[in-house]
Amino acid sequence: MARLTKNQKAAHAKIDGNKLYTIDEASALVKEITNVKFDASIDLAVRLGVDPRKANQMVRGVVTLPHGTGKDVKVLALVTPDKEGEAKEAGADFVGLDEYLDKIKGGWTDVDVIITMPSVMGKLGPLGRILGPRGLMPNPKTGTVTMDVAKAVSDVKAGKIDFKVDKTGIVHAAIGKASFSADKIAGNAKELLETLNKLKPTAAKGVYMKSVHMSSTMSPSIQLDPKAV
Repeated sequence: MARLTKNQKAAHAKIDGNKLYTIDEASALVKEITNVKFDASIDLAVRLGVDPRKANQMVRGVVTLPHGTGKDVKVLALVTPDKEGEAKEAGADFVGLDEYLDKIKGGWTDVDVIITMPSVMGKLGPLGRILGPRGLMPNPKTGTVTMDVAKAVSDVKAGKIDFKVDKTGIVHAAIGKASFSADKIAGNAKELLETLNKLKPTAAKGVYMKSVHMSSTMSPSIQLDPKAV
């Protein structure tokens, strides 16, 4: 087992392993235990009482974090010429169609989100083996396949994220940066957790939100009280 550094030991010492923290307490504490020299991401890991192998227990959705993600999200808008202007005005970093499809075919995926139109999805189908594993394939359920391209771009730039429960029943999501105030971290966390609660499948039985942990890049995790959530 790797030895803990001095900073890591100090971080672990500040966490009471027998305590379940409130969102506000965890949001303040995660800033205290973050000692890296860069602006670390703040993440939530939520274990849900669902079986993701069953279609009627799949949890997937989108949420707009009230204080943004703190990340400069690079957006590619794959649109027809008549939509290029509104995509650019809304803040898309890359706008076009065939030239970017060719770049993707060549292996280029240097973007965080791809937004497109229903009429273009047919051209994206053959690129699923490239975009799918990277989580870049547009999907109507997450609002990235739409005729309102400007709104979709603006929402993503403002802090809209999509999430999906993984095969072990856990939802992982980045909810901000260590440079955020504790209030902003808490506000983003509450928004995500409230959204997850609203998406509880009717087929899910027993305890839905089993555990919630907050951490920053390279920090130990802080366990939240799921009942308080």
